[in-house]
Amino acid sequence: MLIVHSIRKGISYSFFNKIKNNSPFTDIEWADFLNISTKSLQRYKNEKRFVFKPIHSEKIIELAEVTNFGNTVFDTTKDFYSWLKTTSIALGSMKPLELLKNSYGKEMVMEELNRIDQGIFV
Repeated sequence: MLIVHSIRKGISYSFFNKIKNNSPFTDIEWADFLNISTKSLQRYKNEKRFVFKPIHSEKIIELAEVTNFGNTVFDTTKDFYSWLKTTSIALGSMKPLELLKNSYGKEMVMEELNRIDQGIFV
């Protein structure tokens, strides 16, 4: 319930920045995931007490979940990021990174990470 409440309230930029620093994603990728410009993302960084809208907050939390699980499945963040950028037959010959732009794709990536974690390879 704490996550639901946090999403409704909105994630602060400072909290987002902590998530961002622990993720393998670039500022350009974050802006693409959140469907905002990189200039807006930079502007938010400079605004004191900036809070993301709930729709952006939810996406930030989703990507934090993917990052956390991906880093658990792979030995290093570098290996995880490499996997994200590699075309996967199991994911319809798409790169997992491309699928993270929406919730349905995120679930597909999480399911594939789970299969890898369980030793089930396609």
